[in-house]
This record gives sequence, structure tokens and C-alpha cells, in this order.
Amino acid sequence: DWALYTASPLRAFENELGVQEPVGFWDPLSFSSDGDILAFKRRRCVELKHGRICMLATMGYITPEVTGKFPGFLSPGSGLKFADVPNGLAAIGKVPAAGWFQIFSWMAFCEVGAGYDADVNERKEPGNMGWRPPLLATDNPEIKKRRLASELANGRLAMMAIIGMFFQDGLTGSAWGDWALYTTSPLRAFENELGIQKPTGFWDPLGLSKDGDAVVFKRRRVSEIKHGRIAMLATMGYITPTLVGKFPGYLSPSLGLKFADVPHGLAAISKVPTFGWIQIVIYALYAEASSTNFGYFDESFSKQAPGDYGWKPPLLATSNVELRNKRLNAEIANGRLAMMAIIGMFFQDGLTGSAWGDWALYTASPMRAFENELGAQAPFGFFDPLGFSSDGDAYSFLRRRSVEIKHGRICMLATMGYITPELTGKFPGFLSPGSGLKFADVPNGLAAIGKVPAAGWFQIFSWMAFCEVGAGYDADVNERKEPGNMGWRPPLLATDNPEIKKRRLASEL
Repeated sequence: DWALYTASPLRAFENELGVQEPVGFWDPLSFSSDGDILAFKRRRCVELKHGRICMLATMGYITPEVTGKFPGFLSPGSGLKFADVPNGLAAIGKVPAAGWFQIFSWMAFCEVGAGYDADVNERKEPGNMGWRPPLLATDNPEIKKRRLASELANGRLAMMAIIGMFFQDGLTGSAWGDWALYTTSPLRAFENELGIQKPTGFWDPLGLSKDGDAVVFKRRRVSEIKHGRIAMLATMGYITPTLVGKFPGYLSPSLGLKFADVPHGLAAISKVPTFGWIQIVIYALYAEASSTNFGYFDESFSKQAPGDYGWKPPLLATSNVELRNKRLNAEIANGRLAMMAIIGMFFQDGLTGSAWGDWALYTASPMRAFENELGAQAPFGFFDPLGFSSDGDAYSFLRRRSVEIKHGRICMLATMGYITPELTGKFPGFLSPGSGLKFADVPNGLAAIGKVPAAGWFQIFSWMAFCEVGAGYDADVNERKEPGNMGWRPPLLATDNPEIKKRRLASEL
């Protein structure tokens, strides 16, 4: 129970302002884990100041939109009216130098006039700048605590809100509003392009198009279409021979190589003869050069629509604009799907020897070496997401399994070591008579580390060395060929029944 963790350094701050439901004292980065009260108050002071500034900034975004701007001139000498200053980030470029001087002077006055860090060092109350705001200040401690907690919560919300406003303002030219009003957004250049489909609309999570550069966008679209077409052909190249079979006869009569001799997928790379690769590369170069009418890329690129290479494929080409756009959209969507599909096929092919099919047919997969090992359990089966066993090295697998079992055994003992004293109590008497240290004096968990005397640590390490060396270092792998078998049969658990033994070892894992 948290109520029992009286020695935790976080106890110093659990009753501070800002500790609110449902998370309570929330410090995911553990800034306060050292229990340093001065550092905590310093951070709380900074949090309050940032929160206050962000609340003002957030209202500074919203208020002019709702109530309008002041009449008259902001800077008569510059002829600058309040109405001339836009909202948000765009205002930065409109404020004259004298205005910036006033802003920074006011900031300096607020900071220095209240006494730098005086709220922490003198008044001992973060955020207390020596000024009692009318209608908000009170001498009632409960009301004061509630209002200060509200200020913290609202300041935190405002910090998130103003960052969101900055981001949206920088991206679209406004902190909110209808997308139809974002006429100056650089993304407008591409919102009616092909490939913009529901439900995501114009989707550019990496912001590659945020600069509005139409030439760069067009270049990327050309690459996307080409890659999509190649990926569609490659995907069909995987699937078609499986469904309809391969061509009869010879692929290379001079080498005696039949079409039937060429396997699917990645394995085919090593079967294609040198002249075959020459033909493939020449055709790829021809397809690329002919797409630019054998001219310079940049020149032809500027004259053609992305993906238009001057060839009208039968049954697909049409003069109907609506139908054409629909088909081109379908091509881009199918190309994107094919790029994902072919990468998945490559990965599965490289991993298992085939791009699809029943796992029972993947007899050549290196993972076959371990699929019947202990620890391969439902629903995952043999689960190795990082591919440690993908090389099929049986010795490395056994070595890792030995380490896994040892770590598991130590952790089971350690877990019980935490729980058991809480349930059954500790041994009576002395742990170290010479040091006058009783078992009851040793706390649970990490705090016990500082209580164990030097002789106790020597015994612990000696016992570990005995267990490791006495059983033969790595003998379970190198001699007994059974990871975790340390040459000792534990009573009540050891058995000669292979099925029961396998089930118990799987349970231990």
C-alpha cells in the first residue's frame, strides 16, 4: 500500500499543489526522485510562470477574434494601427523595435521587481510574487489552496493549448477555423492532387510538402507512381507463377536453364544468368529514357504529368476526365498497397523461404530448428520478434536459453523474497551477531542493500560462485546438452516421465 511507503523521497511532495486525480503525484521522468525540496520548488516556480504566460498568450490568440481589436494606432510614429497587426505568429514581423523594447522592459520589471527567485528563497511559496490580485486573493486557506490548484491545472492546459496553436498557426496561417479558410497554407498547393483519398485526405505525416514546393512535390509523385507500378508488377510476379504455372521450355538454351528451374522470389536472383541481368538492366534503362522522350529529365519532367509517358494502355486509357482521374487514383492507391505487399513478401521470403503458404511447408526455414523447443507456447508459438534465432545457430540458441532459465530462476526467488516476509514475517534472532544486526532490522527490497554487512555480501557472492562453478560453467549446454540442467534433481519436482518433465520445464520457463 502507498500509505506504507513512508521512506520514499516522493513523500516530500505528495501533498503539494498540483497533485490531482486521477494520476496523483505524476512525475514520469522522475525529476523529483532525489527528494530535493529546493529543486522541486524551483521547478514549481518555473511551471507557474510558464503557465501564467501561456494562459495570457492563449487568451491573446482568442480575445481579438471574439471581441475585435483596439481602435486607433498602436504606433502613431510608424502609422501602425492595432487593426494592422494580425493574430498569432504573423504578428512578430509587425511589432516595431520600440514595441519589442517595451515588451522586454515589462518582462524585466516583473521578474526583477518581484525579486528574482524571491518566491522560493524568501517567501517560501513558489509563484508568490508579492502581489495580491483583486477578487482572487483570499486569507481562507482552503479557498486559497483550491484556487492555486486551479491555476496550476489551467496553466498546464494552457501550455498544451498554446503549443497546439503555434503548430497549427505555423502550418496553416491560423490557430483555428475552417480548413476552407486556410487559403494561404502551403498544403493548399496539393489538396486537389491525385492520391488524396478518404479517410485521411491529404496525408503527409512527415511534413515533406509543408514548404509548398510544387516542383519537389511533382518529383516525389513521379517516384511514387514508378515505384508503385514496379511493386504491382513484382507482386504479381510472385503470385502468378504459383496460380498458372511457369512458361514451358528454356529460359537460356545455351545454359540448359529451364523456366521451371527458376524458383520464386529472392531465390531467383542467383539463378538468372549474366546475360539475363544485362537484358533486365537495358530494358529498365530504355523504359526510363523513353519516358523522357530520350531527353533531359528536368526538361521532359516539366512538360509531362507525373506518370504520363506518352503511351495509352489499351482498355485503361480514356478521354473522359472523371473516369481518367478515378483510374489514376486507383493506380496510386493500388501502387501504395503493392509497395507494402512486396516488402512483406520480401521479408517473409527471406525469413521462411516462401512469400506465403502453410507454416508446415516452410521446412527450409532456420526457425525450424527451434519450433519444438520448450517455451514455444500458444498463442504465439515460437516468438522471436527481434530475430535472434533467424540464423538457425543451435548453440547460440541453447546458450541464450540457459541464460534465460538462470535469470528466470533468480527472479522467481527474488519475487518470493519480496513477498514472503510481508506474509509470514522474518526470522527471529540475529542475522549477524557480531554486528548486533537482527533479521527484523533488515527492510524489504532495495533498502536492504545498505543493511547487509560485508561478510554477508561475501557469503552471497561465494554461494553464487559455488552454484555457477560447482555445476560446471556452461556444462548444461556443452556437456548435458540441456539448458538449465545443473546436475541436480530437485525433490518433488524431478521426474523420469518425459511428458510430465516437459510440462514442468515449460511451466518453469
